[in-house]
Amino acid sequence: MRAVLEPALRRYGAPLTVTLLAMSAAWVLLMIALPQLLMVDYSLRPMLPPSKIGGPEDVHTLRNYGTLWSNAIHLGIFLKTVWGSALVTAVTLALSYPMAFYLAQVAPKRKLPTLVLMLVVPFWINEILRTFAWYIILAYNGPLNALLVGLGVWAEPVRLLGGDGGVIAGMVYVYVLFMVLPIYNAIETLDRHQIEAARDLGAGWIAIHRRIVVPHAKPGIAVGCIMTFMLAAGSYAVPALLGGPQSRWFTEIIYNWFFEGGNWNQGAAYAFILLVLCVGFILVMMRLFRVGLTDIAK
Repeated sequence: MRAVLEPALRRYGAPLTVTLLAMSAAWVLLMIALPQLLMVDYSLRPMLPPSKIGGPEDVHTLRNYGTLWSNAIHLGIFLKTVWGSALVTAVTLALSYPMAFYLAQVAPKRKLPTLVLMLVVPFWINEILRTFAWYIILAYNGPLNALLVGLGVWAEPVRLLGGDGGVIAGMVYVYVLFMVLPIYNAIETLDRHQIEAARDLGAGWIAIHRRIVVPHAKPGIAVGCIMTFMLAAGSYAVPALLGGPQSRWFTEIIYNWFFEGGNWNQGAAYAFILLVLCVGFILVMMRLFRVGLTDIAK
């Protein structure tokens, strides 16, 4: 803590540093800590009419959490959300790593701003609008079906919406930037002479990436995987627009508890379970890539 405060004190002075810290602490307390604590309190209480709130029936219980494990449909959707989010993360990583490496180590300096701009410009548009673009692309009479029918890939249009495939494709596109940029930032700091030296010593591209590039980019890969998984697991717009009854996401169940079923207590329990899942994934990624919070913060 002292190592963080001393540079800030030298740069901004004591009054401004204290003000910034106080504002940050207030933000964390009011916008993060208190809402989460309130959600936990809601999740541990039964749904009661206003007249019974605070009465003998208003006690803390784990019944709301037990609902998930006793409801086979909701449990199946939860497990599918975990698997789907992991799949989105893996596919996004497979697509993003080559792009990040090209931008960081291969692309000419004069073309780099244009390439980065081309990557970023689509994300100036709202996520819902980008999801609607995929809705049009994947529609039964959409351009993708027309192209594949024209090429003879299949004889007639195929229904691409309403299934898991469309949801996965939409999420990969919507969240790819959150994977590319952290990996790009990590690989950009790699000295190119290390790659050239490895090539001079006879190492192939697979060995170079496995022993030089990937170990150096581990913090960026960990950050990208964490961000992509959390965004995918917490996504509502993409599965709601591109999915269907057979491809429901766990966030849709949470939405139904809050806004259609009117059971905020049950919805809070499900939301907290999803939060625990995301925190667990963060810890797994940190252990898998052997990075700490300091490495991720870089």
